[in-house]
Amino acid sequence: MTIKKFIGFISIFLVSLSVTALSPEDSDRPNIVVILADDLGYADVGFNGSKDIFTPNLDKLASEGMVFDAAYTAHPFCGPSRAGLMTGRYPHKIGAQFNLPVRGSFVGVPTEEKFISKLLNENGYYTGAVGKWHLGEAPEYHPNRRGFDEFYGFLGGGHKYFPEEFKKAYADQLAQGVTNIDHYLLPLEYNGKAVDESEYITDALSREAVRFVEKAAGKENPFFLYLAYNAPHVPLEAKREDMEKFSHIKDKKRKTYAGMVYALDRGVGRLVDALSKTDQLDNTLIIFLSDNGGKLTQGASNFPLREGKGSVYEGGFRSPMLMYWPGKITPGSRFKYPVKALDFYPTFAALAGAEIPSEKKLDGKNIWPSIQSGSDPHKDELIFALRHYTGYSNAAVRRNQWKAVKYGQEKWKLFNIAEDVGEKKDLSKKYPVLLRDMVREMEKWSWDNAQPRWFHISEEGVGWRQAGMPRFDKTFSID
Repeated sequence: MTIKKFIGFISIFLVSLSVTALSPEDSDRPNIVVILADDLGYADVGFNGSKDIFTPNLDKLASEGMVFDAAYTAHPFCGPSRAGLMTGRYPHKIGAQFNLPVRGSFVGVPTEEKFISKLLNENGYYTGAVGKWHLGEAPEYHPNRRGFDEFYGFLGGGHKYFPEEFKKAYADQLAQGVTNIDHYLLPLEYNGKAVDESEYITDALSREAVRFVEKAAGKENPFFLYLAYNAPHVPLEAKREDMEKFSHIKDKKRKTYAGMVYALDRGVGRLVDALSKTDQLDNTLIIFLSDNGGKLTQGASNFPLREGKGSVYEGGFRSPMLMYWPGKITPGSRFKYPVKALDFYPTFAALAGAEIPSEKKLDGKNIWPSIQSGSDPHKDELIFALRHYTGYSNAAVRRNQWKAVKYGQEKWKLFNIAEDVGEKKDLSKKYPVLLRDMVREMEKWSWDNAQPRWFHISEEGVGWRQAGMPRFDKTFSID
């Protein structure tokens, strides 16, 4: 054999070894757990500075993991935000920019959009969803059809918390012959079959998350758990013993809200204990965040951010977030650069060794290399927020330290988010060229936005058509 042939043979052999070592079947792929709170305020966890609400279990994860200073959801309210997380796409690109219809809906996030759960499931992950779905109620949109082996929870956008109350109200509506029953009263389900739940809902969801982990630990495959609490979303209903922890809070709404957050935190502790007892903790990536900002009228605080749920100011879609993975994430670290929930899809796929289909469009990127190196994953890139109303839209675009905001009928404003996170000092007159450039870039981004596939209530659809929405000529006017 000549030296040239020998070198060629060795090169092929080494490449083969490399490919084999990185193959999904043989690599040490992590379990992935996403814990999603509902309408949790930016300042309502200890690791983000809360002084009156105690979250010891989340704080412990944060102290042993990484806290993110600027984590953004895909939209400032529930349904579209969740659609973005599952698809890796801005909801505006797939017609999911409104919450699903209130009751009896036969629409849902398009099935041609492969969920991250489906991709992971096809690549050997055992998958479970627990809690709030809000992505479609018809059979083709059910969690078990979107890549989840297990589902325990409810399909709508919310639920009452005390079984003795919602079961009675449900029975009363049945007795009255109501056919379109309030989603908040419906029985919970397990893989499509109604169950007779008896625990406070937050505790029940925590129990089922533990059950999933115990079941998953007995399998050879890694697992993906999506634990979507409905707390502290309305209705404000907390257990008395949880509220008693917060006797120092005098405002009734805030006190009830605090009790709900405390119950969620307790559940996180139970889940972490289960991961530890089943020897799964060391190889599990845990991410905690909220689906959007806290609702200020319902006891939440987003300090020091401006406004709250539904807004394109920071309080609407910047979320508290932590990431925990023993041995892979430096304890007590902070990540100061912007990240997006849209980044989860490609990041999870990379960690799982899953190939993303070539036809699958994504609006995020794999941020794991940046997390390891401490570098900015979205340097010079744009992050968008867009909220439609009747006749106009609120819009925002961030690039590096700059953020441009269009609010109501007001003119576009410009803020330096790095120095002014509360968005108080408008710099649009000082940097008009920068503002114009950012607005034009967002306008180009909007060109292929899809028309809404549904509206939360019929009046929204009527208003949309009557006003000739989306009327981006108004949105992106800077004169």
